Amino acid sequence: MANWLDLVALGTVADVVPLDQINRALVYQGLLRIRSGRCRPGIQALLRIAGKNPARLVATDLGFALGPRLNAAGRLDDISLGIQCLLTDDPEEAMTTARALDELNQDRKSIEQDMQREALTIVEKLVLGTDTELPSALCLFQPDWHQGVVGLLASRIKEKYHRPVVAFARGDSGELKGSSRSISGLHIRDALEAVATQNPGLITKFGGHAMAAGLSLVEGNLAAFEQAFQDQVAKSLGEDDLQAKLVTDGSLENHQLNIQTAELLRDAGPWGQLFPEPCFEGEFVIMQQRIVGEKHLKLVLAPHNQPQLAIDAIWFNIDTAAWPNQDAGLVRCVYRLDINEFRGQESLQLLVQHIQITCHQ
Repeated sequence: MANWLDLVALGTVADVVPLDQINRALVYQGLLRIRSGRCRPGIQALLRIAGKNPARLVATDLGFALGPRLNAAGRLDDISLGIQCLLTDDPEEAMTTARALDELNQDRKSIEQDMQREALTIVEKLVLGTDTELPSALCLFQPDWHQGVVGLLASRIKEKYHRPVVAFARGDSGELKGSSRSISGLHIRDALEAVATQNPGLITKFGGHAMAAGLSLVEGNLAAFEQAFQDQVAKSLGEDDLQAKLVTDGSLENHQLNIQTAELLRDAGPWGQLFPEPCFEGEFVIMQQRIVGEKHLKLVLAPHNQPQLAIDAIWFNIDTAAWPNQDAGLVRCVYRLDINEFRGQESLQLLVQHIQITCHQ
């Protein structure tokens, strides 16, 4: 059975399963096997395509590098391609299917980015058209949205606005297919059940769990569902619930901002769902900032009380309308410690989760 621990680790992390004591042990042993090369050819091929060093593999790589490529097959084409990649014993076939999965994932990214731009426009118009704050929940729909990507879209909009979100696309049978994502304090499946109970026939079918659910409804029922869903969420959540909160593990001393601390934290893993990697907060001076890729912010930060200590940092998927911000001087950052490997050299890097400007230039 140990021969399957690589797949157990991948499935556990990619499907965001809580890392309780038993699951952490299984994921840890699976990671050890992958790092030593004792894993499926498909996992080796996906790691190579993703540019990940198997010897340095951590749990988050399974979720953010391998998972999206495998999921892209089910979202845009046929999930059997991903299954084929994982089960084949032929390294050449594994690499061929891994390349195909990578291409599908690139297509998925493009489709998702277009849908996200349209969704943000819808929400901005919603704000401009009212004299109040955003409603307690958001329902979004465009006729040409891809039904395999609306779950990702709902997740992105939820993260940006900290509201429960349902994103709809037209399904194959003519009905609307919706995918929902929730925030802490709202069991999304129970909320949908309450809406269905109070409004018989409004929802064709639904199912899910606390943080994510799917549903179907007749397109003509969309406006009625939106109102009923927003009313139900408003009854379930208070104003404080709709304020996003970041919980940290406090601050690090300047002498702890080094690669040795990052290695200790990496080796203390695996980290994941309900066993989060420690994150820290601190005040830094922004020395440099620039966009890399399409929407990632590369920074050089220095502790405010030791400006000569320059540290590389990166903030993924930033709002390009707000950053780079040349007026930002002193900032408060929430970050995780990371080890960046480039051309065989390792260095400390901060993975920025949030930045609050405390003093302008």
